[in-house]
Amino acid sequence: MLGAFHHYADQLAFVRFIGVHTGHLGFYADWQHFEIDELIDSLVNDEDARTVKYPLLEAHVRYTDGREERVLALNEAAIKRPLGTLVADVYIQGELFERFRGDGLTASTPTGSTAYNKAIGGAVMHPSLDAIQLAEIASINSRVFRTLGSPLIIGNHEVIRVQLENDGAAVTLSFDHLSKIASNIDWIEFRVSKTKIQFAEYRHMHFWHRVQSSFIGTEVK
Repeated sequence: MLGAFHHYADQLAFVRFIGVHTGHLGFYADWQHFEIDELIDSLVNDEDARTVKYPLLEAHVRYTDGREERVLALNEAAIKRPLGTLVADVYIQGELFERFRGDGLTASTPTGSTAYNKAIGGAVMHPSLDAIQLAEIASINSRVFRTLGSPLIIGNHEVIRVQLENDGAAVTLSFDHLSKIASNIDWIEFRVSKTKIQFAEYRHMHFWHRVQSSFIGTEVK
């Protein structure tokens, strides 16, 4: 799904996605691989599909040479130091919130909150929330260095800026499954994108049922 999303990222207004479960976690999948024939019949007959829209993350990257780029992410964006400690000032709506020291930071969408974000202790968010989440990766907290140490839920009217303070040191920047190493990033801004991803839903599965079946199992003891 991530590969398909980035392939069609510039055509999202005209594309609806359908997820087919192939054996992985499958949070975007309503269909099993053995139901392909049934899915094709539904597509051919256009049977009562409704359009479901989910929030996306927009990342705005500015480099020290003045270049800028904007990238959409379906699950999350992450910035990490491959070696050493990441030092960055975190701003919310233009005001300094904290100075972060640690392995890195991630910003995730509600649907992406069950992926890498959950693995590092982030909260699971319902996809109806028009928000993003900032979570810390192994932050350093002591008498000298302090961060909030908890995930932040940011609404669609707010912007997070991560200002790097590592003097040009190399960082790993990733958007979903795509990663690159850069040594000249000035800052990165995260916000809820005005663009949304659209899914064609032929059958409804409650979000919390997906969470339960994926992480807990069908039998709660």
